Amino acid sequence: MRVVPPRGPETPVVVEVPHAGLSLDALSLATLVCPARAVGRDADLYVDELYADAPDHGATMLVATASRYVVDLNRAETDVDRDSVEGAGTSIRATRGLVWRLTSDGDPAIAAPLPRAEVERRLEAHYRPYHRALAELLEQKRRRFGYAVLLAAHSMPSTGRRGHGDPDEVRADVVPGTRGRTSAAAVFIDAVDAEARARGLSVAHDTPYRGGYVTAHYGRPDLDVHVVQVELARRLYMDEDTLTKRTPGFERTRAFASALVAALAAVRPDRRA
Repeated sequence: MRVVPPRGPETPVVVEVPHAGLSLDALSLATLVCPARAVGRDADLYVDELYADAPDHGATMLVATASRYVVDLNRAETDVDRDSVEGAGTSIRATRGLVWRLTSDGDPAIAAPLPRAEVERRLEAHYRPYHRALAELLEQKRRRFGYAVLLAAHSMPSTGRRGHGDPDEVRADVVPGTRGRTSAAAVFIDAVDAEARARGLSVAHDTPYRGGYVTAHYGRPDLDVHVVQVELARRLYMDEDTLTKRTPGFERTRAFASALVAALAAVRPDRRA
C-alpha cells in the first residue's frame, strides 16, 4: 500500500482506494485457478489515477497495491465460509468475501478452501496494516479538524454480471453507498449527488451497492467520521472488454473525481446535534 499526503492545504478528507491493485505474491498466485483476465476485470482499474488530483485539494490518499484476490480489504475478517477457508463456519456464504472463491463472472477463483495459516499470512501482510493505516488517518483528521470525511473510491461493471444480483441490468453512472444514508451526514451525501448531477451523470443511491465493510465499520457520523462509498460505472472511462482507458472519457471522469474531492472538502457539517 502507499500513502500520498496532501500537496495543498490539508483538509479533513481521506480518499481510500482498496481495489485498484493488481499485484499477487507467489503464495497467493499459487492458489488461483481463474483466468488472468479475471484479475483485471475484478479490479477497480485506474481508480487510483482518477483520484490522483485529490492531494492537490488537501486530501490524503491511501491506495492498496495488492489484488483483491489476495484478500479483499472491503470485507470483515469474519466474512468467510468453509468453502473459502478451511475450518470456517457455515453461517455466511462468502462467495466473494474476505477470500474470493468465485469471480464476478461466476467462475471458480480458487480450487479448494485456503488453509487458515495462509489466510492469516495475508491478513498480517496486507489486511491489518491497511486498516491500521486507515484508522490512524481518520483519527488524525478528526483530531485536527473535529471531523473526518472518507471517500471510499471504487468502480463497478457498467452492467450486472452473471455473478451479481442484478445480471444484465444497466447501472447508473454514479452510485453513492451510505447504507441507507447512515454512514455520513446528509450534507456530504448530498454533495456527492449534486456534483454528479451537475455534470450530467445519472445517480442511484445504494443500488446495487450500499457500501461494504469500510463504510459500515468506519462510518460513524455520531463520532464525527463520515464515509461515502462512491462507485463509478467503468463505461465512463474505460473499455470493459479490452481493459484500456477511453479518451476523452478518462479525462472527464478524472475531472469529476477531482471536483468531488474539492466539494467534500468544502462542506462543513452541522455538529450542534
